Amino acid sequence: MASLCKADCSRHPLYRPVIAPTMTWIRCNDCSHVFTDGYFSPQAAAIIFENTNEYQKPGAAFEQQRHVSARMVESVARYIKSGSWLDVGFGSGSLLFTAEEWGFTPIGIDLRQSNVEAMRQFGIEANCADITAVDGENRFSVISMADVLEHMPFPQEGLVAARRLLLPDGILFVSMPNYNCAAWRLLDANNANPYWGELEHFHNFSRSRLYTLMKDMGFGAIHYGVSERYRVCMEVILRRIN
Repeated sequence: MASLCKADCSRHPLYRPVIAPTMTWIRCNDCSHVFTDGYFSPQAAAIIFENTNEYQKPGAAFEQQRHVSARMVESVARYIKSGSWLDVGFGSGSLLFTAEEWGFTPIGIDLRQSNVEAMRQFGIEANCADITAVDGENRFSVISMADVLEHMPFPQEGLVAARRLLLPDGILFVSMPNYNCAAWRLLDANNANPYWGELEHFHNFSRSRLYTLMKDMGFGAIHYGVSERYRVCMEVILRRIN
């Protein structure tokens, strides 16, 4: 392992003084994966989840986000046309609202109880849970983890759960920042990269590292694209390999 950089996270809108103000990033010498030196305790995570960014609340910027989500759903619908769609960490709810327009049955999970209660008010089935705690096998046609995997201290555990919950040949949709692209390097060169100080992120993935991880976890990539949701992000559609 090699120390990569340190960043100030104290200016993040969800920062609280009980958390260390500096994030230390490490790179694996073997696979080049980039991750933080340590993760939040359950107590620290609970303090962070007491608050929610406005853009992550159900219904936020719903008209603008509908257009972004429509392109995402349309990409998935090329490979699967119907069934239950589980969105992990649904945030504003836009992806589920839009998936419902395409005829999917929307179901969401989120770690913020206030978001869950708000989604239920919109008539969407929602639960406050981690994906590893969702029961059952072969339940969902689609699972989306849009800008979620980098938030998980141990992403492999989430992917094991996703594979268990997906139908054979089910679709996994993921998006996240792309650590190894020119746009990222340009942000670094201008000392303007927001992701080093992103309080809730524990990992930075490159396209190649993500593909290797997904293959190891039983998923095959079938589509790569540039995400419109956040800066310098990629999105990948994968199929469960049986």
